[in-house]
This record gives sequence, structure tokens and C-alpha cells, in this order.
Amino acid sequence: MTEKPWRILVTRRLAPPVLERLAQRCEAIVHEGPGPMPRDRLLRELEGKAGVVTVMTERVDEEFLGAAGYGLVVVANFGVGYDNIDVPACSSRGVLVTNTPDVLTEATADIAWVLMMAAARRVGEGERFLRSRSEWVWEPDFMLGQDVYGKVLGIIGFGRIGRAVAKRGRCFGMRLLYYSSTRVPPEVEAELGAEYRELDDLLAEADFVTLHTPLTPKTRHLIDADRLAKMKRTAVLVNASRGPVVDEAALVEALRAGRIFAAGLDVFEREPEVYPGLLELANVVIIPHLGSATVETRTAMGLLAAENLIAALEGRRPPNLVNPEAWGMKRPSS
Repeated sequence: MTEKPWRILVTRRLAPPVLERLAQRCEAIVHEGPGPMPRDRLLRELEGKAGVVTVMTERVDEEFLGAAGYGLVVVANFGVGYDNIDVPACSSRGVLVTNTPDVLTEATADIAWVLMMAAARRVGEGERFLRSRSEWVWEPDFMLGQDVYGKVLGIIGFGRIGRAVAKRGRCFGMRLLYYSSTRVPPEVEAELGAEYRELDDLLAEADFVTLHTPLTPKTRHLIDADRLAKMKRTAVLVNASRGPVVDEAALVEALRAGRIFAAGLDVFEREPEVYPGLLELANVVIIPHLGSATVETRTAMGLLAAENLIAALEGRRPPNLVNPEAWGMKRPSS
């Protein structure tokens, strides 16, 4: 049997087809969990590894890179977001960074709609009410929510996922507004029937606001108290991007005061911690980062991460390279 040429670390238990694919080409150390690998063990296990498959909870920083040494070729992140990775630090060492876009687009767009519908129609509140075994009688004004069909949908971040959300909005007869750091070409706007707005104008006009922007220094607390105050009192806010895009303390105050109608959150500012005030409110739907949580999608993400990693180790440009500046760069030897 041919000796497997590369030793790698996989920091979480992934789907069997993913581990089988990696095992075909690599000698893999896999953290079986549950939960994340303790940081001290992670740093020890990095020694001598040519590649690492990480998830969003692992910090890839100078400490991580120092523990790995100069033999590290690639960090393959399991996820489309990579705010857990110090990309400039990786690039300075010639370490390739990859992510897994595209394959989770539809599943994440679906979860945004789940949150939107559940928050607007008070589904979570209704289920908790029934599970509490409270007595009830149907009344014309019982647990009234907000219509979704025919309303104005404002999408912040108009990349793959934002556009997939927009396509679903058309099926609901919604008027579509979007804000993005870069305006999309006119033909894309025409195809989707989407109108560009500046951020504050979108917030004032939309009945539903969904967030699909990456986490950057500019987008941290993009939705703060001032921005929440610009929204309609009947509006619903949905966050299926990254938790710190929303100032959760400000959101709690807005929900508690009735300054917006409801919110739906799949991500949290200090994940996995949930801001205590959110847990006390009936008008917020909260789920534990389920955006890509389908069997098909998580398997596809893992296989894409594996392909990225194997390509890099074989000297091929990975299909989803985050830092092209590191490609072909002369790597330090010590």
C-alpha cells in the first residue's frame, strides 16, 4: 500500500463520506468531540501537520500558526465565513486559506425564511403556549401577527445568499429592496426585481429586514440602536449572517419597548452564549446556528473543504481560495 504523504488535523467530527475522502489521501487525526477540541490539545496536535480542517469556532491566529510551524500548507475552513481566521497572518507565512461557499446558499436562505415566517406569525410563541398546557379559546384577536405576502423585504448583503432570499421573496409577491457595499449590475437587479437603497432608507421602508453580510470591522454592530430606531414598529428583523452584525443589547431594548415587532436569530454575538435578555422575550425566535444544518448541505460543505485541502497539498490551486496573494508565494523554511 502506498504511504499516505500528508498528515492533517480535522478539528471536528465530520460526515463519514468526508472522512473517507480525506483518508484516501491523508493520514488524518480527527477530534471526535463532543464539542470543540480544547485549545491546549489543539495547539499540540498542530505540530507536523500539513493541513487543517477547521470550523468557525477555532481561532486561527499567530499562536495557532506558531504551533503549526512552517510545514503548514493550508487551513480549510468548514463554512463560508472565515472571520475566525487571521488571513493576513496566514498569507504572511504562505499558508493558503479556503472556505466552502455556494453549497450552503439554498439551505441558509431557507432558514432565513423559516425565521421570517415564524417571527411574523408568532409560531414559536404559539408552540410554547400550547406546550405549557394553558387553557385557550380561539378569539378574533388571539395571537395576531404580521402578513408576509405582498410586503416589502429589505435584504442587507446581496451576495449568493441574499439573492437566494430575494428569489423566494418574489414567490410571496414582495417588493424587494437591497443594500450592499457594492451595487449589483443592472441586469441582476432587473432579473430579481430588486431595487437598491442606501442602508438607512431601506430600514425605514422595509417590513422585513434580513441580514446576509459577512462580519468585518465595518459590519460589526451594523444594526445598532440608531438603526433599529429607523425601522417600522411593525417590522421584523432576521439575522442569518454573523451574530456581531447586530448589537444584541440594543435589539433587546427595541423588542422590549415595541420599537420593532419581532426578530428571528440563527446566530449570536457571543455564540454559543445567548444574550440573557433575548431568552426572556416572547417576540424573538432563536435557533442554534442551523442555517446550513441539513444532512445534504453539511456533507457537501465537508467534501468541498476536503477538496480544497487535497488540492492545496497536491500543489493545485484550491477551488475556493480566500487569500490568492499567498498562492505561489515562496514559503519560509524556518
